[in-house]
Amino acid sequence: MAEAPRWLLTRDFRLMWWSQVLSQVAEGVSKLALLWFVYAVTGSPLKTTVIGLLLTLPPILFGPFIGVVVDRFPKKVILIGSDLARGVLIGVIPCLVSVEHFTVASLYGLTFLYGVATALFVPTLSSVVPFMVNRPQFTAANALLQSTTSIGIILGPAASGLGIAFSGSQDVLCINALTYFASAACLLPIRLHGQEKREPSSLAEERRFFGQLLEGMRWALVSRQAILVLIVLASVYTFGSGAFTTLFPVFGRHLLGLGPVEIGYLWSWLGAGLLLASIGLVRVSAWDLARRLSVIAISSALAGVALVGVTWTQDVRIASLLVACVGLGFGTWTPIAWGIIQEVAPPGLVGRVMAVYTAVATATSMLGMTVFGWVAESFGSVPSVLGIGVVMGVLAGGTVWFRGQVGAAGVRETTPEYTHR
Repeated sequence: MAEAPRWLLTRDFRLMWWSQVLSQVAEGVSKLALLWFVYAVTGSPLKTTVIGLLLTLPPILFGPFIGVVVDRFPKKVILIGSDLARGVLIGVIPCLVSVEHFTVASLYGLTFLYGVATALFVPTLSSVVPFMVNRPQFTAANALLQSTTSIGIILGPAASGLGIAFSGSQDVLCINALTYFASAACLLPIRLHGQEKREPSSLAEERRFFGQLLEGMRWALVSRQAILVLIVLASVYTFGSGAFTTLFPVFGRHLLGLGPVEIGYLWSWLGAGLLLASIGLVRVSAWDLARRLSVIAISSALAGVALVGVTWTQDVRIASLLVACVGLGFGTWTPIAWGIIQEVAPPGLVGRVMAVYTAVATATSMLGMTVFGWVAESFGSVPSVLGIGVVMGVLAGGTVWFRGQVGAAGVRETTPEYTHR
């Protein structure tokens, strides 16, 4: 008798999912606390975006090297170590620093180190999926992992806003360390099936770190046209989405006159939209590439229209629904794009390809934060939000073009099949 399909796919994936729920809630709490602290102290949207820039700088600086580390060393150890490091950097250390010495400059330094730990975590997370689920489940697994981001956005900022209002940003960061430590504990029992199966290569080549580095970059940027196009489109996506999420407190304050509690709740609506997208993508995991790209195009266009709508309303209820539509539009890109990479790249190269993908995408995310932060400070929040809406429209058009080029791009699946329970 065939076993009924399970919502969380496999035993190891379930543990990973629960770990990510905790980790993403912790990240949602930390992000609003960090952004609000800087904005409350400086009053500058541009200085507030420095937090986002510091979080995205490590993948750009170290991304390709991180990819080699991910492919060479035990992925489980990297995941656990990253969670522990983030809990210490943005939790334990703020607890040990007096209020007088807890300055914006010190917070910038901790945020950069936190970004390094996160830069290790993200490509590792994406590269373990082929070792936990079967190929037809890749998009579903990525969507379920993204659902944890949605849950984190729904619960994290709301809890953070309440904590900031009643106790302050520093205390919120201190308590939040426990959530990261609980996330690391959930990862202890997981097993990554078939991780020892690597592509054959000579012992000398295995020892050549920079040889492996160049191999990953060549594979991602030269050998597979489809991956190169995907990276370019990812850059467009992060150019807009990264700016919107980083400047969200500024937009909420300027466009709607909201405080930290209300901004936390409004941010939760963004998470609700992401969650709806994630749930919907579980159903389309086995669709062919052209149909999945159509989903991205439609949802990106929806996000662009919703962003324009946000600039036209002062009603918080209408704005909440529009922000949920933005989340729905943002939520389709990552699970589908990650799934394509996991399907096309050999298991021994996924970490390096994902690191290159992440490095390029985060570089444009940083550029977007800088550009739209400057626009918000110089011309106001309305032109900044409208500009992000235009970017999402460009992404929709680019995805439609890519869908028409799928055959010429030479997409083919090379990931071997594993059986997981």
